[in-house]
Amino acid sequence: MSKRYLLSGCFVGCILLVGCSSQRIVPESMEPLVDRTVSFQDVLVSPESYKGRVLVLGGEVLNAKRLHDSTQIELLQLPLEEGEEPSLDRQRSQGRFLALQQEFLDPATVVKGTRVTIVGEVSGAKTDRLDDVEYRYPTLIVKHLHVWPVQSYGQRQRGPSIGIFGGMGVGGGSRGGGGFGIGF
Repeated sequence: MSKRYLLSGCFVGCILLVGCSSQRIVPESMEPLVDRTVSFQDVLVSPESYKGRVLVLGGEVLNAKRLHDSTQIELLQLPLEEGEEPSLDRQRSQGRFLALQQEFLDPATVVKGTRVTIVGEVSGAKTDRLDDVEYRYPTLIVKHLHVWPVQSYGQRQRGPSIGIFGGMGVGGGSRGGGGFGIGF
């Protein structure tokens, strides 16, 4: 195989990898509804003022429970990073919030520690017990829920990854091979 074909094959493979790795977290149809001028801190201070606004928030599931007509997810808010993914740094959290999924959602599918990105409509606030104190949780009605794959701190890698591999065959002649890959 000529080097020209090998290089063009690598180039096409890289383009395919980049295209397949980018995924849309906020559905295209919902993007015009999202108000990106409102921060979590704004909603935390005055949830009633933002009632009806559609926001994108990230967090880590602390608890999920089935209610009579919905599933309530308690989340530790985490700032969104590149690709709308919640930060892994829990120290950057600005508080907690509740998300209500109105269609059936089995709480076992969003277990403690799961990171999610939610497109939700602010519905107000709910006061509940948090250990020995009353806590006012901003509440959102889930319009779209994206569950991120579980990753440990040691597994998380950002940026390109380059690997080189090769091989050789033995027989009536010599055959060599090589390759090169880029991961995203």
